[in-house]
Amino acid sequence: MFPDITRDDGFRLETRRLWLRWPRATDAVEIARLAGDKDVAQMTARLPHPYGRDAAERFILDTRASNAGGRGIGLIITKKHKPTEPIGAISFRESPRNDALLGFWLGKPYWGNGLTTEAAQGMIDTLFTLTQVREVRASTRVINPAPRRVLEKCGFAYEGSGLELLPARGGMESCDRFRLDRKAWASLKGWSMPALQRDEPGQALAG
Repeated sequence: MFPDITRDDGFRLETRRLWLRWPRATDAVEIARLAGDKDVAQMTARLPHPYGRDAAERFILDTRASNAGGRGIGLIITKKHKPTEPIGAISFRESPRNDALLGFWLGKPYWGNGLTTEAAQGMIDTLFTLTQVREVRASTRVINPAPRRVLEKCGFAYEGSGLELLPARGGMESCDRFRLDRKAWASLKGWSMPALQRDEPGQALAG
């Protein structure tokens, strides 16, 4: 589903304040610290709590393998002036419906500054520009309004609520469901297109 350009670990996405890149082994300590916060993990589908360095290292390996195989695009969110320091993660995964599932999380110290919305808009622009995917889907826990606001700012339409399996939460949870199709995205093209770059050789319900 995902093109060759995203399968190269030099792939990087630039937005106004952020760099989104492949995860690296050196990210493990900071990912474990941020994702290990209970307030972050409990609102996601796939981040267990507690979340230690071993889990972060598995996440990095799994994400790199998925990226290289074209099964998804999983990127680490960093600030432009500190590109080696992770502040969160964002991804698209394939679904059986041949659409893309959006997931993201952001470290608690960085909440409230519009960074997740900026990262999500850049990822969505890239997905619709580089692939033939017709629509993106996302879900949020009904008790968590913050990602709902992110999705709405990105143009997603609410499609109702229902029970969904959240593996790291141990079962089914009530979630709100959202969808963004290519036509709706095209109508919102006032967004600035992200700059696609390649590093010199030397990286919703989320998790």
